[in-house]
Amino acid sequence: MRKGWLLVLLLVSISVVAGDSIQVEKAQQEQSWLQRTISGFTRIDENYVEPQHYDWSVMLQATHTYDYYRLSTSGNNKQSVRFSPTPNFKVGPYFGWRWAFLGYTFDLKNIDVDSKSLKQEIDFSFYSAQIGADFYYRRTGSDYHISDVKISNVDTSVLEGEAFDGISVGITGLNVYYIFNHQRFSYPAAFNQSTRQKISCGSWMTGLGYTRNSIEFDYDRLQNIVDERLSERTVKLDEGLKFNSVNYYNISVSAGYAYNWVFAPYWLLASSLSLALAYKKTRGISEDGDKHGFDFNNLNIDGIGRFGIVYNNDRFYAGASAIVRAYNYRKSRFQANNVFGSLNIYVGYNFGLKKAYKQKKKP
Repeated sequence: MRKGWLLVLLLVSISVVAGDSIQVEKAQQEQSWLQRTISGFTRIDENYVEPQHYDWSVMLQATHTYDYYRLSTSGNNKQSVRFSPTPNFKVGPYFGWRWAFLGYTFDLKNIDVDSKSLKQEIDFSFYSAQIGADFYYRRTGSDYHISDVKISNVDTSVLEGEAFDGISVGITGLNVYYIFNHQRFSYPAAFNQSTRQKISCGSWMTGLGYTRNSIEFDYDRLQNIVDERLSERTVKLDEGLKFNSVNYYNISVSAGYAYNWVFAPYWLLASSLSLALAYKKTRGISEDGDKHGFDFNNLNIDGIGRFGIVYNNDRFYAGASAIVRAYNYRKSRFQANNVFGSLNIYVGYNFGLKKAYKQKKKP
């Protein structure tokens, strides 16, 4: 008799559990596709990652930038010239709401928005646990100098360090990332400060990117400097360097690895490295106005590295990050190499406690 009752209780328990499972599955099916997608973006393992407690954030950031642009030709009369802008510090405010962060930095030495030499940068980032995106708009001004020149059988050392205002560069780009181990590894903890990594962890990542790099170039100005400084010799610029403007369009697919090292409570040391297979199209305007003579399509390998150290106690955060991007453009007639990076130092404050955490504070 006792065994019969035990069997009945077991069947009832199985029925209840099965019923609960059906209800849960039904509730999940009733969620819209958008609700399921958003839930997947934000799902994390709270043993590894502490979610953001606040809706809003404000941050002040100082940025030191470094860039160089090398233009070169090939063939019997191979020439190359590298331009570097004067290193500078920029500052600006950033504002965040949950996943999104928007910021603007400008050069304190020159805040005239109509000036050609204005250096400015606008950054917008969007990071969920699973997917992240960076948009950047950068204008480096025109206060460049010639850092290196190579012309066959000619000593060009007298040109190094010469001021050159005949080049102006703009960079606009968008990168989208997918984090594979997104439940335990937090990319935002290192580069968006919207979550906090609690246990060291890493993840493979992949991404898509688009970059537009525009260069306005006064080759006559460069030829005049060459004639003036190398007056004892007649040196003419290669035809491949005689263009007025050029736009580089870059579409890439990347893959890499990132790791967050929690070396002390509330502290994080992070790094990520990615290589990208990039398809590039370049459109320029040469000396004779022929837009087709300077066009080429090709594939190259580019790279991006990110490194950071962060202190984050959920309310306040501070840290530093470095971002380096390298782009290479190669064709039989013309080559261009561009490296630009930035070192950021920031301090921020979170506010607007979320409803769920307000309820936890109640007795």
